[in-house]
Amino acid sequence: MTLFGPTTRAIRERLYEEDRRYSVRQVAGRVGIEPAYLSKIERGEVSPPSEVTTVRLAKELGQDPDVMLALAGKVSADLQAIIRKRPRLFADLIRQLKEAPDEAVLRVVREVRDGDW
Repeated sequence: MTLFGPTTRAIRERLYEEDRRYSVRQVAGRVGIEPAYLSKIERGEVSPPSEVTTVRLAKELGQDPDVMLALAGKVSADLQAIIRKRPRLFADLIRQLKEAPDEAVLRVVREVRDGDW
């Protein structure tokens, strides 16, 4: 079981405390799924939903879609496509960064983003 369901429920319930539009029924309707299905997801009775539904749910709850996908044990299709183009390089990069502190990873990201190629 992943943390996706319980985390989703906790976020939705926290939002519901301040805004009644975050009931199971209303969130499910805006995301495009059945309320019973969302309830089962939150209770961990079914696997996390598809990538598309997970992204919709993340956006509805104001969460980062990549983080929610990771909680669901998934990686977005666009990232998979990027990795497939150069699998050895990205595998090596990710393994090298695995134990690096966040500041070091951010430095790499900034250098790549701002670099003059």
